[in-house]
Amino acid sequence: MAVRSGAPPRAWQRMLSGRRLDLLDPSPLDIEIADIAHGLARVPRWNGQTLGDHAFSVAQHVLLVEKIAGMIEPDLSAETRLIVLLHDAPEYVIGDMISPFKAVIGGDYKAIEKRLEAAIHMRFALPAIPPRAAKALTKKADTIAAYFEATRLAGFSEGEARRYFGQPRMIDPDTLDLHAVATAEAQARLLARFDALERDRTAASRRFPP
Repeated sequence: MAVRSGAPPRAWQRMLSGRRLDLLDPSPLDIEIADIAHGLARVPRWNGQTLGDHAFSVAQHVLLVEKIAGMIEPDLSAETRLIVLLHDAPEYVIGDMISPFKAVIGGDYKAIEKRLEAAIHMRFALPAIPPRAAKALTKKADTIAAYFEATRLAGFSEGEARRYFGQPRMIDPDTLDLHAVATAEAQARLLARFDALERDRTAASRRFPP
């Protein structure tokens, strides 16, 4: 259906849950983990330029990053693990733009991404702005994941990957899941991990109430 002349451009997206999310002013009330998992399982990393019969999705990527974060710091709280797991959650709405394209677009993309991130965190009772330590850990784990995705899936040589991502240390890639799976499987894995971490967080809050 054509937009009538003079009408403002549509800035919202309808989700399969029935929610209608405003990209410019996202409300936590319009965010559901089912929509996030559905979307991220269908967003390919590396613009789809990866090996295998299936795209390596952002859903698999965030699971990988959360696992690496736990390998770096085994005593992570469930809340911090959730922050790591959801670090690319805005991409269920705006997609996974490769870094060179983000650099071309500039500030508008980052501003929308930050608003979505804050709304997502508020929806799941996480800090709207992640703590500095959690952000630093996420960045470190994300960079390690990118190195192994680049060399194992995206055709980068090890030398080329080192130039962009550095040389990972103390992480054995053979312990990581770097095989792309079907969309439904990636979606189910992400939902299952989110639910497990939520249960762990609830249990911890009962043991150590604020």
